[in-house]
This record gives sequence, C-alpha cells and structure tokens, in this order.
Amino acid sequence: MALVIREATPSQVDHLMEASTILLQSLYREESNHLVDPTDLSAEGNLLLGAEELDTFIGCVGYVERGDYAEVKRLFVSQEFRGQGVARVLMAELESRAVDAGHTIMRLETGIHQPDAMTLFETLRYQIRAPFGDYVDDPLSVFMEKKLT
Repeated sequence: MALVIREATPSQVDHLMEASTILLQSLYREESNHLVDPTDLSAEGNLLLGAEELDTFIGCVGYVERGDYAEVKRLFVSQEFRGQGVARVLMAELESRAVDAGHTIMRLETGIHQPDAMTLFETLRYQIRAPFGDYVDDPLSVFMEKKLT
C-alpha cells in the first residue's frame, strides 16, 4: 500500500464525509450524532487530513481546536480499506500535528455501536472520561481523552 497522509480540502473527502454521515445516521438517532462539516475542519486553527492511495482519498480525520484541547472529528475509512491500519496512521499523523500546534490533550466522542472505533481508540491509549464541552450525558455516546506528549 502506497499510503500518503496529507492535508485535504473538503471537496477531496466529500465522498468519505457523505459515507460517514450515512453510516452514523443508520446507527444513532439525530440528537446523538455530533457531525461537523468538512469546511469547519478546514477553518483557521482546525485540521482536515486525508489518507490517499493511488490518487484516491480512502480515509479522513480532523480536529477542531477547542482552546485547551483539540477534538477529534470525522475519522472514517472506506469499507474496502478497513482493517489495514489506515485509521491508525491517520490518528498518528493527527496527533503529531496537534502536538506541533501546541495541543497537549485530544478528546473525542464516539458511540457504543462502533466497537471497532472504540477498540482503536483504546489501543491508542485514549481513556474514557465524562462528557466535555457542549456534550451532555448520552447512553449512546462514549467520551474519551488522551494526553499528548
């Protein structure tokens, strides 16, 4: 696999964001989905990364700068490329760039119907925590945090 991780524009990963939205809407009720638009991930201080394989974007992830932490948003890998480590590589690059930007904490919200995502975040040393920011306690949500070094 000739995987390249680089900053992406919203138009380059629209197909991934659309697939992610469809998946999340099939798993959770509307009030339990906390989707961010790809254009928001391209705003000043935020970051949108894409995983590119042979000139095709097959995965994406971003973060939103939240003051004292960065929030992971929209991690998604195309179905045919799952299980090949793409999400892990995307997260490593995202965390590295967050550190370079001065962030010391990453937080995220995921859901109980995404066991593969939960396993990935646990192996990346994210720990379960209470809701943060504007989130409220939701039985379908899992909130996690990692201190960056």
